[in-house]
Amino acid sequence: MIRRYRWVAVFACIALIVLSFAWERWLAPLRPGGSWLMLKALPLLLPLPGLLKGKRYAYQWSSMLILIYVCEGLVRATSDAGLSQILGVVETILATVYFVSVLAFCYATRPSLTNPELKRSRKKR
Repeated sequence: MIRRYRWVAVFACIALIVLSFAWERWLAPLRPGGSWLMLKALPLLLPLPGLLKGKRYAYQWSSMLILIYVCEGLVRATSDAGLSQILGVVETILATVYFVSVLAFCYATRPSLTNPELKRSRKKR
């Protein structure tokens, strides 16, 4: 199950990168010919190496980063029209899928007494 959460998060992150770039470059840019807003995909590249390696810390901090994309998707889905509105809905869905899968991954890999496979060794005092 952990592998499933991990790969859903990786897929959603890559899909958001592609969507963000294509949206502002070709699909529905703010200005004809593309806009600098396509650079909004760059912050999503930061956690990607950690996600691919399964680093729990990358999943944890990227869960906060993705909330920006949820907000942007909601704003664009409710304020834009046409293709840009549809892309806003898609961005919201992808960002929500990412957020939920990251939370599930972090919960499933938590080092606690309820998950003996991942329990940290504790020194006796």
